[in-house]
Amino acid sequence: MWIVRLALRRPHTFVVMAVLIAILGGVAIFTTPTDIFPYINIPVVSVVWTFTGISPEEMEKRIVTVSERSMTTTVNDIEHIESQSYNGVSVTKLFFQPNVKIELALAQITSIVQTILRVLPPGIFPPAILKYDASSVPILQLGLSSTTLTETDLYDLGQNFVRTQLATVEGASLPLPYGGKSPQVMVDLNPDALYAKQLSASDVSQALTAQNLILPAGTIKVGKREYLVRLNSSPQLVDALNDLPIKTVNGAVVYIHDVPMCAPAQPYKRTSFAPTEAAAHCWRS
Repeated sequence: MWIVRLALRRPHTFVVMAVLIAILGGVAIFTTPTDIFPYINIPVVSVVWTFTGISPEEMEKRIVTVSERSMTTTVNDIEHIESQSYNGVSVTKLFFQPNVKIELALAQITSIVQTILRVLPPGIFPPAILKYDASSVPILQLGLSSTTLTETDLYDLGQNFVRTQLATVEGASLPLPYGGKSPQVMVDLNPDALYAKQLSASDVSQALTAQNLILPAGTIKVGKREYLVRLNSSPQLVDALNDLPIKTVNGAVVYIHDVPMCAPAQPYKRTSFAPTEAAAHCWRS
């Protein structure tokens, strides 16, 4: 064969070529990047709705169904949609075509969920929107537990301290903490006392919302200095909430402390207050 005759005539050339192949092959073995999780272009976006206290059935009928129908008409390149509803939480996964412009899809999802808020149950907040794909895998799962701290303290620790430090890792995407309890204050009302005062639970809720505000009030000039002024009417103690007026009935001012069923709880730790319910027995924090 001609290649054999060529090798016999030029042995040194073929020896050098064999040595180069061996060297370059060894270099390629050590320099070629490897990945046990190769990139798979199947983009997915999760929309997480939360509404405390609502049942899975109501979550599916009143929130998930409405959002799914709206997204199918306004979001491009959806391949299929999956959703799961739990007590107070629902997770909707939108799977897209491989050639989707995911930034455009995210903008469309964000726009439509903001639009449909008015037709959803009153008081619901916009959902959390998370983007990932089939190549995104969890590399770290951290659980917090304590024999001395409450569930609220653990949630605050994970949300405001642990999560913020992990967020600086390049390429990492961190979800919100799952579990625990977010700080809340609830007032439980006496229905008989409300009826006697010609009030309803909504009157109490409106009074708390309207009088728990921190507002900018402009500036004030004193001499050569100009100071920022703000109005802080957010109580720092649960006790202070009892002194908020609800309504004037027959010329008499009715306060919060006129309608609860028991004495207030211990001072609340936070400086803000977000009323969530009005039912049952007493102040709780």
